[in-house]
Amino acid sequence: MDRKEMQNTRLYLLAFLLVLALAAYLFVLYDAQVIHYDEYAAQAIRSIVRTEKVEASRGIITDRNGKPLVSNRSTYDLTFDAALLSPEDDSNEAILRLVQLCQEEGVAWSDNLPISRYVPYRYTVDQLDSQQKRRFLTYVKSLRPCGDALAQYLLRHPEAVSTPEPEPEEGAEVPETLTPEERANRLLERLVPGDLTAELLVEAGITPAKLMDLMRGELNIPEDYTLSQARMVLGVQYELSVRKLDNYEAYVLAEDIGTPFISLLSDGNYAGAKVTLSSVREYETTYAAHILGYVGKIGSPEEFDRMKEKGYEYDDLVGKEGAELAFDDYLKGQDGWRMVATNNEGKVTGEFYSTEPEPGNIVELTIDLDFQAQVEGFLEETVTRLNADGDEKRGAGAAVVRVGTGEVLSLASYPSFDLSTFRQGENYAAVSSDPQAPLFNRAAVGSYPPGSTLKPFTAMAALLEEKVTLKEKIRDTGIWRYPGDEANSYAKCWKTSGHGNLNVSGAITNSCNYFFAELGFRMGMDTLRERLLQFGLGEKTGIEIPETAGLLPENPQGQNQAPWAAFGQSSQLYSPLQLANYIATLVSGGKHCQAHLLKAAKTYDNSAVVAMGNTEPLNTIDISDENLRAVKEGMKGLVEGTLSPYFRNCVVSAGAKTGTSQVRADTKNHGVFVCFAPYDDPEIAVAIAIERADAGAALASTAVNILNAYFTPNEDSSTVTGENQLLP
Repeated sequence: MDRKEMQNTRLYLLAFLLVLALAAYLFVLYDAQVIHYDEYAAQAIRSIVRTEKVEASRGIITDRNGKPLVSNRSTYDLTFDAALLSPEDDSNEAILRLVQLCQEEGVAWSDNLPISRYVPYRYTVDQLDSQQKRRFLTYVKSLRPCGDALAQYLLRHPEAVSTPEPEPEEGAEVPETLTPEERANRLLERLVPGDLTAELLVEAGITPAKLMDLMRGELNIPEDYTLSQARMVLGVQYELSVRKLDNYEAYVLAEDIGTPFISLLSDGNYAGAKVTLSSVREYETTYAAHILGYVGKIGSPEEFDRMKEKGYEYDDLVGKEGAELAFDDYLKGQDGWRMVATNNEGKVTGEFYSTEPEPGNIVELTIDLDFQAQVEGFLEETVTRLNADGDEKRGAGAAVVRVGTGEVLSLASYPSFDLSTFRQGENYAAVSSDPQAPLFNRAAVGSYPPGSTLKPFTAMAALLEEKVTLKEKIRDTGIWRYPGDEANSYAKCWKTSGHGNLNVSGAITNSCNYFFAELGFRMGMDTLRERLLQFGLGEKTGIEIPETAGLLPENPQGQNQAPWAAFGQSSQLYSPLQLANYIATLVSGGKHCQAHLLKAAKTYDNSAVVAMGNTEPLNTIDISDENLRAVKEGMKGLVEGTLSPYFRNCVVSAGAKTGTSQVRADTKNHGVFVCFAPYDDPEIAVAIAIERADAGAALASTAVNILNAYFTPNEDSSTVTGENQLLP
């Protein structure tokens, strides 16, 4: 081989080696960038970032027209996370700096340690909810000296434990054979949060001062801290400790902080502090408080276990009452997760979402906000007018239901309260202790004797049972007497001279007790109760918020109360919502629908419908056109007769029935009123109950105002002033 060939060979070999090296480099690059990209990227990310939960916003609640009722307002929270502390940081010093800043700037911080913040220190255990009490008891037990002291106290006072001794398993030692120490520990295990009181702790020798000394030693609080400084730090350290017991670390120290405070946090480089984006519920209206409800933090271990399965975590807010609770599954969003990269100084250098948060669904209610506001206003006006007699303890409830669907268009209770403020300290105490009970939902939970408002039902039930015909007339002589016991059992008609001969329609118009007592006698209690249930009375309507089941009449031993039950007496009780739904069932021709508040649940972007309210009948009653016409004519006769002074200003034709709910001989009767409109093609049914109203005229004028408001929504409806006239 000559020199030139050797040089060429060397060049080829060198080129081959270069190509081989390049190929190897490309392979390694391809392997890292393509084949194992996810694996290597995750390893790199884990080394420089931390994973954070991103809270999803809760879904909003709107009325049937899309008007917001409850929405969210973006806020910032101050979170203390011990995991953010470097090895050089002292947690106690970091907490003290942070709490002192809150103190200087007037920012309220969360402190659930049940020891007062100032000397003389005392326990505040009675102010804890059940979940907080459980955490405190668990923490106290975890401090060995405290646990031992509690155990020895319980050994001397076993009556302090409310839970009974469990039955021993076969072959197990019975308590009498256990050592004193074993018995003490068994008692300590059975001590539940409800047993824990300040008195028990003090009597066990665990005074607030002693507990604080033990905690200072356990948590390494410096000796040069003053009592005040130590108490502030202990409050946060205690919260961090109980969270570790629940396998949770981050602690929201202060909520809804302002931007000036955030600037101070950033400029001061406060170790362990983190500002997180959050949100609070914003109430867009002061109306519909009993419908909307509110959210709150999880309050018991049982609730936490239940909500944990739905994806809730330690500090999450959950629905507590009303629609917030009923539709919590729709309103809850899906939290996201992000990875935040930081440099060695702790500054954020980048972030990306591994899971995007998804806001909760939009819940569209069946109520109309403007109409709801008007109905609440009418109740307030009426009660205020009635209270001119000096009795200021009246309450009222009203329900408006759409005929044929069960949609609740309005559910109003008076007095009411402001959802945006009632849970704030003194406001909550004032509202919850108010003798007029503004928190009580009289429209759905309140129950009242129906009085004569039940007579249209009784007429229809008797027609369906063929206990009376449309042509039959019954002669009212003023007093109906029970066959076989005429001297002792009787029912008086409100018109003592009697109404003479009446058919079904005339009996409803004249509200004749005699006529309906006779129908009740003919049907009997069993048949009456069966028909009441068909019309939705004596059982829950199915509405998604708390309601009463009411109370069906029944026969005491050896008595037949059916004649009195037939005209609304005999210890039966129903809510305004039940009465409105029964009227809707009646005038629809027998379609008994579930009363409901959910119109629709939609995705947050309105792109899809998640759920719809149930508008299908629960059961259908076979009501003939002739029978329905007769009952409706009876209710129309009342509107055109006795009630004409009020309904002459009504913008729509209607049928109605008044009722007087007898309570006690020493108090005024409740007033109850039902109506429907329009007469020919009923669209809505209304029921009103006003406590101690005494005069049905007050309810008639209120009902007309409600009808006018509904059928003239864009105009000023004429307000009818009630006349002080007693209606049967």
